[in-house]
Amino acid sequence: MKTKSSRQFHDLLLKYSQTDEPEKRKKIEKVLWEHYGQERAVFVLDMSGFSRLTRKYGIVHYLSMVRRMQLTSEPIVRSFDGYMIKFEADNCFAAFPTPLQAVNAAIAMQHAFDAANIITEDDLDIHIACGVDYGRILVIEGEDCFGEAVNRASKMGEDVARAGEILVTREAMQMIPAALAIKSHEVTLSVSGLNISAHVIDFRAESQACK
Repeated sequence: MKTKSSRQFHDLLLKYSQTDEPEKRKKIEKVLWEHYGQERAVFVLDMSGFSRLTRKYGIVHYLSMVRRMQLTSEPIVRSFDGYMIKFEADNCFAAFPTPLQAVNAAIAMQHAFDAANIITEDDLDIHIACGVDYGRILVIEGEDCFGEAVNRASKMGEDVARAGEILVTREAMQMIPAALAIKSHEVTLSVSGLNISAHVIDFRAESQACK
């Protein structure tokens, strides 16, 4: 990884905002992208049912589910050559070399939680929604990530996707070889005034997980 410290990242951002010289800003921006920039598939997972379950059973009940989500999702991320960026509340942020790996990790997670839900009480079942995009992002490894791909994956995973859904931007989907025949259907999403062309992965039609 090319990433360096979080402190250096934030120091550079501060320097950027404190100078009014365009050339200096360009140089600082260049340094940020050189040291923290990556081309990655961004994966964002959101757990469903927070308000209902917290209101009914309290925060401890839901936090116990969040912990189970974390313990299940992290090894799946690693198994598809991805790496964890952060867990935030009931969300999981991860990055992968390719959209295919991100999508297959999402499919594997959906199947894993479906299987786990067979042996848990209904109000302890974990249901997830996932968003995937690809692009150039800034990454502070193990801490945070920033960029348009992060924003779009977050909007899809957290705001749009329903429980059990995997949404992938059209741009990311186009990077997956058609020969792999991953089943999906196209949708147009509107989030906060932003229109996103995306695909819903029809993963329950048949098993498609392959690296």
